[in-house]
Amino acid sequence: MVFPLYVFDAYGTLFDVHSAVARHRVLVGSQAERLSELWRTKQLEYAWTRSLMGAYRDFDALTRDALDFAAARCGGISAEAREKLLEAYETLDPYADAAPVLAALRAQGAKTVILSNGTTAGLERAVHSAGLADLLDPSLSADALRVFKTAPAVYRMVCDRYGFRPEQISFQSSNRWDVAGAAKFGFRTVWINRSGAPDEYLDLPPTLIAASLAALLDA
Repeated sequence: MVFPLYVFDAYGTLFDVHSAVARHRVLVGSQAERLSELWRTKQLEYAWTRSLMGAYRDFDALTRDALDFAAARCGGISAEAREKLLEAYETLDPYADAAPVLAALRAQGAKTVILSNGTTAGLERAVHSAGLADLLDPSLSADALRVFKTAPAVYRMVCDRYGFRPEQISFQSSNRWDVAGAAKFGFRTVWINRSGAPDEYLDLPPTLIAASLAALLDA
């Protein structure tokens, strides 16, 4: 079944969030993998915490804050490494399945769009650097509402933009918490479980669990 609209999370779903550190592993040093994991964990933690307390900072600022904390926990990094990591985060590597799947969905007549916590400018840089600009409609950013996913209002942006009912929309994310939020809102949800992680949020199951985006072409 082809849905009229496919909505994609950006970071971790279309773009590899660990590719920034991977590019500069030598500069970061022996704790590169730990720093990358902690950077991502804190980035998400800050988004949720600030949404709950009503103290909004945009995703680009939180990305910088999270890197600074992760670096401090890992013994520190040079000013050069910090600058290069933040530059790399603006041009993350796309997953290999992103472009062919987006192209195939568009060829079938579906619309494709990103819904992300990222800023509009940050998403635009990432999409263009990854060569995906011709395969996606203009991104929808939580920054417009000054609150992050999983707030229902963020998912509602898609319905407001396109005029589809939630059940007409297929939502894809590698983040299980994001899938839970989208399922609660009423989207058809696909969890792209690239790492084979155990399931959670069992009361808000995905419609489909897949190891890659390619499964969308068979579902």
